[in-house]
Amino acid sequence: MRYNNDAKQLKYEVLTQVARFAYEGTLEENLEKIPYDMIPGPLPTFRCCVYREREIIRERLVSARGKNLPGQDDGNIIAVLPAACEGCPINRFNVTDNCQHCLAKKCQSACPFGAISITPKGACIDPAKCKECGRCAAACPYNAISDTMRPCIRACPVKAITKDEYQRAAIDYSRCINCGACTKNCPFGAITDRSDIVAVIEEIKSGKPVFAAFAPAIEGHFGAANIGMLKSAVRKLGFAGAFEVSLGADATTVHEAHELKEAIADERKMTTSCCPAFVEMIEKNFPKLIPLISHTGSPMTLTARYIRAEHPGSKVVFIGPCLAKKAEIQKVQDSADYVLTFEELQALFAAKKVNVLEEAPNEQDGSRAGKGYAQSGGVSEAVFSLLNEENFAVPFTHIRCSGAADCKKALMLLNAGRLTENFIEGMACDGGCIAGPGGVEDVQKILKNRARLIGTADDRGISENIQELHDFSKIKMDVISPE
Repeated sequence: MRYNNDAKQLKYEVLTQVARFAYEGTLEENLEKIPYDMIPGPLPTFRCCVYREREIIRERLVSARGKNLPGQDDGNIIAVLPAACEGCPINRFNVTDNCQHCLAKKCQSACPFGAISITPKGACIDPAKCKECGRCAAACPYNAISDTMRPCIRACPVKAITKDEYQRAAIDYSRCINCGACTKNCPFGAITDRSDIVAVIEEIKSGKPVFAAFAPAIEGHFGAANIGMLKSAVRKLGFAGAFEVSLGADATTVHEAHELKEAIADERKMTTSCCPAFVEMIEKNFPKLIPLISHTGSPMTLTARYIRAEHPGSKVVFIGPCLAKKAEIQKVQDSADYVLTFEELQALFAAKKVNVLEEAPNEQDGSRAGKGYAQSGGVSEAVFSLLNEENFAVPFTHIRCSGAADCKKALMLLNAGRLTENFIEGMACDGGCIAGPGGVEDVQKILKNRARLIGTADDRGISENIQELHDFSKIKMDVISPE
């Protein structure tokens, strides 16, 4: 595997090294060796010197082993790598060569902090006085003041990214919704997620039955690999077996559709609950709306409960492109035991030299509607499909929120009592889960691959799938919070 993003490639190589040594049982004794194997020196390859590069790898090794970085406690999934976070411009607003030395001096007049002085070479901004309000840039008639907002700050939909006393990125965890937008958009890979990869390998090596649960988004992320190939591949990693979470999505659809019926009858509005970042956006930013969140367990949770019912005493590992799922399993009782991203799964394949494209008969657990949960609009389409199956004739409307900005806008309207739709589907990633930060392919390739793969799926019905083909009657369908 070779990514065209060097920051993503470095993370992948560290994860692969960790996975390889964890399988061998020699991880701890090789920790000091890994940075030197990856950066033999003496010449740097991606930063100012080999010493800093090795320190970045050491910090990555901490997260890759599921440990805490400075400032990160057990509840935090995402953290800043201090050694890696010094590549961004520190000053947000800068005067460019477009400055015309004009007589109006509108930029200076607009600044309420006295940060702008006029020199023979033009306007000059004193970074010690600048409060980054942006009034100077807005006032300049020549657009001569550039706004170089840090990519992580720009990407964060809830303004959880700030700066510490050393001007490095810092995360306000009281605001963070674990969407992972900052990890995806930092050009230096200086913000990362904590990994369960070592814990999962240890569970496999212990001899316990460990089952993989593939997110509906998996089809398309591994090229032409179908579900049968992927199930065969994870068994070579030591998993006892695998299930599609699209199966749990079918169960979510049935329960959520019945919830929606009740909400419409009571003239209430309702939001989806399958995207944990969307749910956390409501909980942290719009607490008044918490009663409107669906009580239905997410597809991940319902699939995990089904697997345990079928295989008592087993462990369940959710595998998807989402970082927020790592936080969800801390909040919801009886959900998956561990979460791995597709990045981490790819590292496991590399560590064990598993070819995912080896021939294997295709398999299917979920309906096409369940598989559709991976893309924006898929949840509401599945719910509507089921309501049509049940001849539900009461008219209602819905809004599909694709990406955190869309989610935030809809929730603001809902909070103000100005949203007319009955049903609000929220997905924090643009386009849906297929574009999650833990993915291994770009969206265009994923969509092309998915269209071909899902086109081979059978036309089983949603209700049929969880009542006749898979019995969910004994599974608790509601969200259960930890006691």
